[in-house]
Amino acid sequence: MNRTLGVCYYPEHWPETRWADDAVRMARLGLTHVRIGEFAWSRLEPRRGAYDFDWLRRALDTLHGAGLKVVLGTPTATPPKWLVDQMPDMLPVGADGSVRGFGSRRHYDFSHDGYLEECKRITLELAKAFGKHPGVAAWQTDNEYDCHNTTLSYSAAARSGFREWLQRKYQSPEALNRSWGNVFWSMEISEFSEVELPNLTVTEANPAHVMDFRRYASDMVVRFNKAQADIIRAHSPGRDVIHNFMGRTLAFDHFAVGADLDISSWDSYPLGFLEDRSDQDDAWKRQFARAGDPDFQAFHHDLYRATSKGRWWVMEQQPGPVNWAPHNPAPRDGMVRLWSWEAFAHGAETVSYFRWRQAPFAQEQMHAGLLRPDSIEAEGHREAAQVARELAKLDGELDDKAGRADVAIVFDYASAWAWEIQPQGREFDYFRLVFDFYRTLRRLGLSVDFVPASTPSLEGYGLVVIPGLFTWPEALIEAIKAHEGHVLIGPRSGSKTADFAIPEILPPALPDDVLGVRVTRIETLRADTPVPVQGGGTIRFWREYLEVGADTGTVLTAEDGVPALVARGNRHYLGGWPDQDLLLSILRGLCEQAGLAIRELPDGVRLRRHGRHVFALNYGATPFDLADLGWSRDLAVGEAVLAPSGVAVAGLTDAGY
Repeated sequence: MNRTLGVCYYPEHWPETRWADDAVRMARLGLTHVRIGEFAWSRLEPRRGAYDFDWLRRALDTLHGAGLKVVLGTPTATPPKWLVDQMPDMLPVGADGSVRGFGSRRHYDFSHDGYLEECKRITLELAKAFGKHPGVAAWQTDNEYDCHNTTLSYSAAARSGFREWLQRKYQSPEALNRSWGNVFWSMEISEFSEVELPNLTVTEANPAHVMDFRRYASDMVVRFNKAQADIIRAHSPGRDVIHNFMGRTLAFDHFAVGADLDISSWDSYPLGFLEDRSDQDDAWKRQFARAGDPDFQAFHHDLYRATSKGRWWVMEQQPGPVNWAPHNPAPRDGMVRLWSWEAFAHGAETVSYFRWRQAPFAQEQMHAGLLRPDSIEAEGHREAAQVARELAKLDGELDDKAGRADVAIVFDYASAWAWEIQPQGREFDYFRLVFDFYRTLRRLGLSVDFVPASTPSLEGYGLVVIPGLFTWPEALIEAIKAHEGHVLIGPRSGSKTADFAIPEILPPALPDDVLGVRVTRIETLRADTPVPVQGGGTIRFWREYLEVGADTGTVLTAEDGVPALVARGNRHYLGGWPDQDLLLSILRGLCEQAGLAIRELPDGVRLRRHGRHVFALNYGATPFDLADLGWSRDLAVGEAVLAPSGVAVAGLTDAGY
């Protein structure tokens, strides 16, 4: 399969006289795909039923005429003012009870049945008009679900929908009362109509109540996406259905949405994410201010690849300074190229840059594009052109699939909701915990896959890591029993039932024939009061007191004598959140036991195995000689001395695998 490049384009923003020249320049640059249309509802339907599709057809004809393939977006992320005026209760409501109104984007409530019908209507009209257009290669549903925190809405529509959802799930108020533990604080109900939304309470709401609301809200996103995907497939056969996810966005189950997609994509903004979504300290952010975090993009590449069974894109790749972070530096020379190649290293089919030309007006006018507002080529254009030339040189040599990685991490969106609902300690955050394990595995030079907790496939992995899992699906327990490799569980895994209660047998709530350990109490720790572990390193943030069974041994002990890491055969349980030194030591030891080849890397250098090739990338500011890792000088791309922002691609044998 040939890897391709694309770009996001907004023909409605520019005079039609520019379109043909833009299309020719895109093709000349080496771009293949162009995404259009995802914000254009007011131009497509300026008044109810008064469709104006002629301009879109001319744009499609122009782009197709230049040899470009179009990804056509449904415009449902930006409902027009006339629709909001006709249906004002479609607007989302914040947790504070205030309406989030018209004037930007994503001003709709997933729970609103009337708005869902409007979205189905405009999607149907577009699919009938353009579903078989030769220029349309794929469709994008909506845009960036949950952007601006829009999954959760506390509206009348959400309350009504939630009550119906609960009635289907529990069948009777008595069953709901039992599951939620509503005897506590006299929260019992006698009718489903008495259930309110879990906001505007005097103190925290019942965690089981909030958890069900999070499940309901996620289901509404799935429903919304599926409605559009079904229409597109019926009227545009043979075209892929795509959605563009976001970074560190866990408010809905991306695996469930991905089940209705052909391709998952996501929007990668490394410098914005480092400023806006990183838990690292200021020194780390200064070190990588113009490069981005060396593991954040890769984490999402691997995660979103898992949500759609291996097919994925980057739909929006940062090409220069963005407009939305606390600070918006320019990328270091070479980083746009590196980010592009990193995506291909993790199996991306297409990397699409946002956007073609920087807009001189409205909210995103400070967001760079491949062209400046005056249509002169910006810095990212040069690097995109270099990637296009290098892809042409490889000419389809890259394998279609990345292949099974060395290690699997079990990932679960419900766990993110659970620990947001009841963190117990200020620092406890599911993403942060999982990311710590992911980063450490990458520091050891390993490639990582994500697998969903609900449908795990663990076969073939030397090591499986399960951090912070809310509750155990039976399928995962059975997969662990059958797994022949090593398994590392914890901390906080299996600490609740599905009804958000402490299990009767105590966490981690695993059968004794899996792992004989019980958590008898927990404590959360200030960042400046970690617990030292014998042999080096500390437990921070979250600590568990473990009671160990006769067939389970203690591997590591805290300095106060409490077990920190225990094992039964190839199954291990970690009773706390380790600092980076301790986590590195633990994972290094497990990888050695599992027979995995590790290559300890500097902070900025990362490797990714893809089929018959290995990719090396240097986020750091100093050169790195790949000969130190056993690489030869015979490389498909790049140089053996990896410069700052450098990329190298080698065959497995040339990289010492």
